[in-house]
Amino acid sequence: MGVALEELPGVGPATLEKLKEAGYDDLLSIAVASPGDLAESVDVGITTAQKIIVAARKAADVGGFETGDVLLARRQNLKRILSGSKALDELLGGGVETQAITEAFGEFGSGKTQLAHQLAVNVTLPEDDGGLNGETLFIDTENTFRPERIVQMAAHKSLDGREVLKKIRVARAFNSHHQMLLAEKAFELAKEHPIRLLVVDSLTAHFRAEFVGRGTLANRQQKLNTHMHTLLKFGDQANAAIYVTNQVQSKPDTFFGDPTRPVGGHIVGHMATYRLYLRKSKVPKRIARLIDSPSLPEGEAVFNVTEDGVGD
Repeated sequence: MGVALEELPGVGPATLEKLKEAGYDDLLSIAVASPGDLAESVDVGITTAQKIIVAARKAADVGGFETGDVLLARRQNLKRILSGSKALDELLGGGVETQAITEAFGEFGSGKTQLAHQLAVNVTLPEDDGGLNGETLFIDTENTFRPERIVQMAAHKSLDGREVLKKIRVARAFNSHHQMLLAEKAFELAKEHPIRLLVVDSLTAHFRAEFVGRGTLANRQQKLNTHMHTLLKFGDQANAAIYVTNQVQSKPDTFFGDPTRPVGGHIVGHMATYRLYLRKSKVPKRIARLIDSPSLPEGEAVFNVTEDGVGD
């Protein structure tokens, strides 16, 4: 076993508690922190923060470089959860990928939350049926999770709705700090349960409401960046798919083309592996446009959202 956090110089019981509250719960998270951030989060001087970070860097395996064959082997562990729509799965290269963040943004009623519920049902299926024999963590920031919807969707797949609900753990996040803590908590739960899907619905609502005005923008983006790094790290460690929904904001200077863009700016844009823009069409149709992916071309897919769930 490596060095414990309390063995680092300058880390007593009170500082240890503050480190864990601020999300610094392992050596690596401290080793890659900036002295200023650590000092502010833990309420210590810059010099003490620097000593803690230097000691953590010596004790932690900061990783360095890996050869390409090691990365390839890890990529071969990637799994995919089918959405229920062949057209949408094809657009995403075979389904919603593990070890990646898939972001769906769009206006109210465009199908973002419906897709989240459908994935939570489908992930419980065997791999041969498009699932991962897994369970879901659902971080709910806008009170959108509906157990009745899960039961409906499960029934369509001849599944016992109550049994499916037992495999979904839902937590209501009351503010952005709480939301970030819940993402940290996911690592503990993944030690006890086969978590293969983490949903955040919605990713940006609290950040948008709490950090208002240009003066708070840098702070908001920094916290959002930390949160998304935590989500991606969880996806890597648990080999889980991360599905986040995002709001859109109207751009007042847009007169041509589509007048909506996702909240969160470049931070969310760069951290999301796949970005899907969902929009309404003639009921029950929805249109998904893949606007960003590391390896797939831009394209569109039409899928249906009905009482039975997501389909073609």
